[in-house]
Amino acid sequence: MATDGADRDPSIVRAMIRRRKVIIGAVGVAAAATAAGCSSSGKASGAGGTTWVEPVANIEPPIVPVAFSVTPATGDKDVSPLTPIVVTAANGTLQTVTVTSGKTKIEGEIQSDGTWKSTGELAYGKKYKVTATAADSAGTTSSEDATFSTLKPAAVAKVTFQANGMLALKDGSTYGAGQPVIVAFSKAVNKKAAEKAIEITTSPKVEGKFYWKDDQTVHWRPAKYWAAGSTIKVSVNAFGVKLGKTTYGAKNSSTSFKIGRQLIAISDNRTHMTKVYIDGKLVRTMKSSLGKGGGTTGANGQKISYWTAGGPHVVLGKKRKHTMSSASYGVTDKDDPNYYVSENIEFCTRISYSGEYLHAAPWNGSLGRANLSHGCINLSTADAKWVYNNFRVGDIVDVKNTPRELPIWNGLGDWTVSFDKYGRDA
Repeated sequence: MATDGADRDPSIVRAMIRRRKVIIGAVGVAAAATAAGCSSSGKASGAGGTTWVEPVANIEPPIVPVAFSVTPATGDKDVSPLTPIVVTAANGTLQTVTVTSGKTKIEGEIQSDGTWKSTGELAYGKKYKVTATAADSAGTTSSEDATFSTLKPAAVAKVTFQANGMLALKDGSTYGAGQPVIVAFSKAVNKKAAEKAIEITTSPKVEGKFYWKDDQTVHWRPAKYWAAGSTIKVSVNAFGVKLGKTTYGAKNSSTSFKIGRQLIAISDNRTHMTKVYIDGKLVRTMKSSLGKGGGTTGANGQKISYWTAGGPHVVLGKKRKHTMSSASYGVTDKDDPNYYVSENIEFCTRISYSGEYLHAAPWNGSLGRANLSHGCINLSTADAKWVYNNFRVGDIVDVKNTPRELPIWNGLGDWTVSFDKYGRDA
């Protein structure tokens, strides 16, 4: 049997080699056509029945320019200083944002969504410049500038906190159980707008109401006297707030105070006794002499009463020695039997604007038996000294069984009005 190899006829071998080359060449052409993108439709469309498809080029997507957005927009005027500055960069990534007004720089930070938002406070009547930079998808940096100005109020109202009309409230200090919150504005304000700007937080939590003494001064009190140990925090968020037709709040203000022990003194016009209770426990009973009653007419025709005003009073302040005169309430004629000047009265604790005090009256021999004063609560020197040393601003002195009532405006008469009637029209 013949086998492949060198024993074959040379002419046969050469023919077989030529046949293989033809087959291999055909396969190579087909492979090349496939790689070049030729496709067969099943029908001849040219020589060999193939169609030519042009190769697709590798094209890069176009670079979209960054589109900045700045709020407030450039050229805006009378912008509220409460308006935050917001910068965005569509089709790019914010890199830096600076906001300046003169040498003042407004702080801000990038938000989770990539926008920049101001965190610093703007001011009234200022021009601000915003400069932002951002990079597009190719890393090319571009920038944008914007300017705007804030409103300039015709007037601004400042805020102070009062213990009463004669004494400022001291932040963090301790007061008595009758101390209302008192916010005083330097100018007349819209009451509803001002109330919205005032935030009062108490512990324990209590509900309260506002009472406006006038267009500039507002009080706030709970339904009952403060519990011992209560804390009160007051914030007036007035900056940027329109408090009147042309008046805005000057700035935000806050304070806090606390209530010590609950001291309530009951002074009885009939029994001529004053009893002091601390946290509900009777701690002292004092012989007293209250207003003698009746009245007179002052130099300007005003009616003057010599009854001690009835109802809850609030301690307004204390003086170690004080000169008292009838001229302070209108009796100026030295020939008037009601005229008097008493110098260096000791241990004076004031409870009304009209001049009612608890004070030492060693000359009064009727303590505990009769009412002989011009309206004050007369005490012995020892008792007046004890009151002076133990009472604090905000404590309660409730006068009972007298025909004259303490007006709400005379001192802190807030507690003379029932809570359901306490309010703007009280």
